[in-house]
Amino acid sequence: MIPRSKPEYLYVHVPFCKSICHYCDFTHTVYMHDRAEQWLEALQKEILHREINPHLKTIYIGGGTPSSLDETQLERLLSMLAPYAKHVCEYTVEVNPETLSEAKAQLLADYGVNRISIGFQCAQADQLKMLGRHHTKEDVLCTMQLLRSKGIDNISLDLMYSLPHQTMDMLKQSIDTALSFSPKHLSLYSLSIEENTVFGKKGMKPLDDETEADMYEYICQELPKHGFEQYEISNFSLPGYQSVHNRAYWTYRDFMGISCGASGKEGYMRYDHPFTLKEYLQDPLKQEDIPLSKEDAMFEMVMMNLRLKEGMSLNLFQETFDESFTDAFKGRYEPLCESGQLCMEEGMLKCTEDSWHILNSVLGALL
Repeated sequence: MIPRSKPEYLYVHVPFCKSICHYCDFTHTVYMHDRAEQWLEALQKEILHREINPHLKTIYIGGGTPSSLDETQLERLLSMLAPYAKHVCEYTVEVNPETLSEAKAQLLADYGVNRISIGFQCAQADQLKMLGRHHTKEDVLCTMQLLRSKGIDNISLDLMYSLPHQTMDMLKQSIDTALSFSPKHLSLYSLSIEENTVFGKKGMKPLDDETEADMYEYICQELPKHGFEQYEISNFSLPGYQSVHNRAYWTYRDFMGISCGASGKEGYMRYDHPFTLKEYLQDPLKQEDIPLSKEDAMFEMVMMNLRLKEGMSLNLFQETFDESFTDAFKGRYEPLCESGQLCMEEGMLKCTEDSWHILNSVLGALL
């Protein structure tokens, strides 16, 4: 059955940004010093009342934009987490180039942060402006050089494709530029427009499905030529640089989330913290519990693991639920194997390469 020990993976959400990107639907608000101070007070209260595992394997500080905090606030945040970071193998912080100073980079290094995720997005200045970004490709390179000077070389870049007006040549240029900066990891996401975003309110649309599929195919074919292994639908890394924290999500490990906008999972329970900063400040201990049935958890485990190229361990499924996958999904998985969408080999269940891009349809058949 699912273990009840405290999660070994911690996510911390920083809800502040210097400005709001036009496609972003995460919990965020424009940075104001006083509000950030109030948030830190609330976060301190939450940390004191949560039983955080002192032997964490990973910490991931995301947002929002963690680097939008001023230097004193960033150090306060890092010092709050320091007691739980002693045994962490991967400590990631998301940064934006326009909000990372040399002093902040030094703080990150001093507190043991060893992995950085940067929102590169694309190489074209007009596209960046359309996205609501306030940096250039040159700024990204300078930020990477600054981090490397502080000893932080494990750097991941986020890129986006299927952007309005983006051409295949523009995508190729963005990928070439990103590769020239020598990152260890690349995450490539197709644009998804939510109704509450600036793009959503303007009625903007991503590219057509065929063009988006062509772009994804190019990405999957091009990056391996440069030594990047595709280990998850949207993620590529040089050997030895897969994201340990994100793999915990995809392999259905328990994880703890703290701060507004964060979620977590422990055993057969998911939980969500307040979505708005105002509500979180009123009660930082408030959370909505979402109980999972055994069937819910089984499906979620399959859903997450099939995002990985290696697939899902059938033995791990058996150990987790005391039931085999073939019994739990009898009558549903066989047609998918017969049609070549799923396969079982060497104790793993995986999507075949030709079906990975239609994973949602495969999962629908299993559900």
